[in-house]
Amino acid sequence: MLSIQNLRAAYGASEVLHGIDLEVQAGQIVAVMGRNGMGKTTLMKTLMGIVPEAGGETRVGETSIGGMKPHQRVAAGVAYVPQGRMIFSAMTVRENIETGLTTTSASTVPGEIYELFPVLLEMKSRRGGNLSGGQQQQLAIARALASDPKVLLLDEPTEGIQPSIIREMARTLRQIRDRKGLTIVVSEQVLSFALDVADRVIVIENGTFVHDSPRAGIDEARVSKFLSV
Repeated sequence: MLSIQNLRAAYGASEVLHGIDLEVQAGQIVAVMGRNGMGKTTLMKTLMGIVPEAGGETRVGETSIGGMKPHQRVAAGVAYVPQGRMIFSAMTVRENIETGLTTTSASTVPGEIYELFPVLLEMKSRRGGNLSGGQQQQLAIARALASDPKVLLLDEPTEGIQPSIIREMARTLRQIRDRKGLTIVVSEQVLSFALDVADRVIVIENGTFVHDSPRAGIDEARVSKFLSV
C-alpha cells in the first residue's frame, strides 16, 4: 500500500534523508523509531509533501505521489497527524473533524468516527482548545480519518500524553486498522507504545534506516540502545 524507494530530502544544501526504502502492506502498522534529530519528522513531512523530495519515488497503491502538494496527497489517500496535533483551538470538535471532509463527498461527520472516539461525541460542541492533550490527539486522529485515507501518518502521537491515555491510543489505532484495513506509519520514541501498537519496528539513525524487525522477533535491548542519548 505504501512503497518508498530511494527517498531523499534536504533542507537547503543539507541532506537529511539519505535514500530511504520502505514497503508497507495494507493493514500493517509500522513504527519508525529514533532519537530527536534523526529524521523521523522529516520523513513524515516529506511523505506528506510539506518538505519536497530531493529524489526517489513514493507510491500509495498504484499512484505515484512524488511531486504532489499536500492537498493532492490527501486526495490520493494520505492523512497526516502532525507532531503537536495542530488542531484549530477556536473551532468546535465537530468543526475540526469536518475540515477533514473536504476531499470526500460527505458533508457530516461519519458515525464510525464518533464510535471510535466516543469522548468526541460527548464534546462535539466544545472548542478544541478546551480539550485535554489526550483528547486533542484523538481529535487530530479523527480529523485525519475524516478524509477516508488509505495511509495514516502519525508523528510522535504520544508526546505530552499521560501513560493511561497512551495505552488507550494504542488500542484505538489497532481498532482503526482492523476496521478499515488502514496502513499506519507512526514515528515514535516510546518503545513500550511501539511494541503495543506496531506489527513492525524500524529504527532511523542520521536519515538512514539501521534496524528493521517484526515485533515478534524484536531485540528490545538493541533498539533501546539506538534510542538512548
